[in-house]
Amino acid sequence: MAYGTNGFSVSRNRASMNSGALTGIVAGMLLALTAFTASAETVAVSAASMLDVQSGRMIENPLVIIVDGRIASIGSQGESSPPEGSKHIDLSGLTLLPGFIDMHTHLEGVVEHGGYTSLQYTDSFHTFVATSNARDTLEAGFTTVRTLGGSPFVDVGLKQAIDEGYVFGPRIIPSGASFGATGGHCDTTYFPPSMKQSSPYNADSPEEGRKRVREIRKYGAEVIKICATGGVFSRNTEPGQQQLSLEEMRAIVDEAHMWGLKVAAHAHGAAGIKDAIRAGVDTIEHASLIDDEGIRLAKKHGTWLSMDIYNTEYTQAEGKKNGVLEDNLRKDREIAELQRQGFKRAHAAGVKMVYGTDTGVYPHAQNGRQFAVMVRYGMSPLEAIRAATLNASQALGRADVGLIAEKRWGDMVAVAGNPLQDVTLLEKPVVVVKGGIIAIDRR
Repeated sequence: MAYGTNGFSVSRNRASMNSGALTGIVAGMLLALTAFTASAETVAVSAASMLDVQSGRMIENPLVIIVDGRIASIGSQGESSPPEGSKHIDLSGLTLLPGFIDMHTHLEGVVEHGGYTSLQYTDSFHTFVATSNARDTLEAGFTTVRTLGGSPFVDVGLKQAIDEGYVFGPRIIPSGASFGATGGHCDTTYFPPSMKQSSPYNADSPEEGRKRVREIRKYGAEVIKICATGGVFSRNTEPGQQQLSLEEMRAIVDEAHMWGLKVAAHAHGAAGIKDAIRAGVDTIEHASLIDDEGIRLAKKHGTWLSMDIYNTEYTQAEGKKNGVLEDNLRKDREIAELQRQGFKRAHAAGVKMVYGTDTGVYPHAQNGRQFAVMVRYGMSPLEAIRAATLNASQALGRADVGLIAEKRWGDMVAVAGNPLQDVTLLEKPVVVVKGGIIAIDRR
């Protein structure tokens, strides 16, 4: 038995339930639709140690008290004991960390469906697949994610279903619908004119950009995602091409900030990155071809970089088999090491960085594999962990996730060892807790 959020418990054995007679498909439907309300309770979590990501110190024998899903207090097992009547989650021998935050996910993404292969499925197929991907993401230790692109407003509906306890998954900050210029990376670019396929949210002027922000926010977006440059996995665009002007991006950012929303910009190319920073964009996604001037601008403006420096290992190994077109694989090859070297230079320069993976391009259960690559390209294990916890919460502007601290959600992962010595421990946490409820226990 595993547990969803808000006091709900849900069965997660998709292959068999009760007598084992149900098929995996039926069991998966029940996972999404069957929820049983449990009364609010006090939960005490104890462990061998806990990483304080702010100070970098390892705290021995912690005792974390969670009430109604939020952390009420943090103490020591030697000085206090679990409150009478509380549920005790005993994580003896394990190290606690805050639940991880992935700042760039695509929960509808199915890696086996590259290029045109997804057209063999009906339009709603990926909506249902997103529920499975959400579960895999949470079980990988990512208790909060930001979704940056997909079928319009599917992520809003998925967030609502998770929050209501019908689906098992992480906390979601949805973008609703990403947008950019006509013919650009955020448009629909794989079809001929006779099929008349295009995004309904293209913006080709500052005024259209402002209107798109208002429309998308109206239907539930909590972050605005734009495409400032071309991309790897679109057709007839190149990563280095700038596709929104500085004036268009300024209008979008001004409008979003007026409504209290942050803006994430897909930007591979150096010129597009720099204009996005000048426009006031909050996070630059990918930043693959960032140059030294872009690094200086990011540091000057306090712009966060979200650089997905793991996923090329998957796409180059498995992309062709999954139907990814050679032109897309070519673009991926061309920018892969340039992006990693840019990551290394930006980190060395002191630019603010968060953890974003672009999962959906590679499998959702593998979000944690990027930690080791970030360390390989210059970060310490603590810095990589902060990118996925403290830094990410700051970039989101949220004080309820990212730390094991009072008043924050009781979202935690536990690993068997010291992640400051072996960061690969984070790739598959032993236990994941969301809101004081066990999401998965692999012991």
